[in-house]
Amino acid sequence: MGPLAPDLITDQLNLIVAFLVGIGFGFVLEQAGFSSSRRLAGVFYGYDFTVLRVFFTAAVTAMSGVLLLDYLGLLDLEAIYINPTWLVPAIVGGAIMGLGFILGGYCPGTSICAAAIGKIDAMFFVGGGILGVFLFGELYPLYKGFYDSTSLGPIMVFDSLGISRGAFAFLLIAAALAAFVVTTAIEKRANKTSAPSLEFPLLKHAAFSFVLLVLGVLFLIAPDRKSHLMAMVSDPDYLAANPAAIMDSDELAFRIVDREPKLQVIDIRSPEAFAKISLPGSLNIAPRDFFSKDNAGLFSKGHLKKVLVGDNAAQEHSACLLLARLGYENLAVLEGGFDEFQKKILTDGAFVPTGSRWDEDVRKFREKAKVDILAMIANSKNTVKKAAPKKKIQGGC
Repeated sequence: MGPLAPDLITDQLNLIVAFLVGIGFGFVLEQAGFSSSRRLAGVFYGYDFTVLRVFFTAAVTAMSGVLLLDYLGLLDLEAIYINPTWLVPAIVGGAIMGLGFILGGYCPGTSICAAAIGKIDAMFFVGGGILGVFLFGELYPLYKGFYDSTSLGPIMVFDSLGISRGAFAFLLIAAALAAFVVTTAIEKRANKTSAPSLEFPLLKHAAFSFVLLVLGVLFLIAPDRKSHLMAMVSDPDYLAANPAAIMDSDELAFRIVDREPKLQVIDIRSPEAFAKISLPGSLNIAPRDFFSKDNAGLFSKGHLKKVLVGDNAAQEHSACLLLARLGYENLAVLEGGFDEFQKKILTDGAFVPTGSRWDEDVRKFREKAKVDILAMIANSKNTVKKAAPKKKIQGGC
């Protein structure tokens, strides 16, 4: 929920939301029979695969919702915290948890659910889990090196497999449907009289499976929203058909010297180029970060004139159209890019008269603007806006 409305749901309110969601989650688990250790352990013995089907259903539902909301621009995926992966420790930890699941008949979440309704075995399981947490903390120095080994960072499965996000979504849906079919057959063979799958309405399940496969195909062929828009605004035909408002170097220099409060310079050059020299008050925001809700507050200020400054006109034009496609207004690009501004205003390049009666005034203005702006650059402390410090919405099981 947090990424949908990060400005409304604070860290404190998140705790309340998490508490209410946790109550609802526990209620659903109990109603689904997950407070029964026999049902939970059934997945390991082949007579009840309800747990596996629920896990696959939850994964596919969550994945589909996230992808659809992202494509519609309602969810900021970059605001979601991704748990870092330590490969070998994760495998060992998973094996230990699986062994505990077989022996105790519960996982941590379902044990709390069962203990809440008074099951004695679940209470002992929870107590053992709490004791294990304390032992883990006390003995941590002994295996700290192993715990921190084989770090892969916050990777995504599809990235590690070298496939697209849509391809992974399709494969997960296909794997889920195959798992449903296979486990249903195994379950009916191992538990011929009371297998949960005996009550499945075949036609409804077949129809739903077809719809799910169609959704998987759509994920497979449809590009994600960010890639789609980035490709669109980079297309030469689209650029030619959608001109951008242009601000020349003299006008921008005048507005900077005048310290116009309704001006905001957005520098889209590389962080290295920005750190070397940048205009007073400018913010360094890469086009790929235009989608972030962290920047929505700035871009949505309609009274601000947002002037995009890049290495060249084509880069600026593409970035300007991207902001326009995202619904932002009052945009302009710097004519000729930063290099032309630097050449005309910030250096001692020879003034090229145009034959206008205002040539002398322009020359004098540029000489004064150069001194003023260079002094402002020397005294200013520009803020480099990077993606790294973004606030992440954390959570999980």
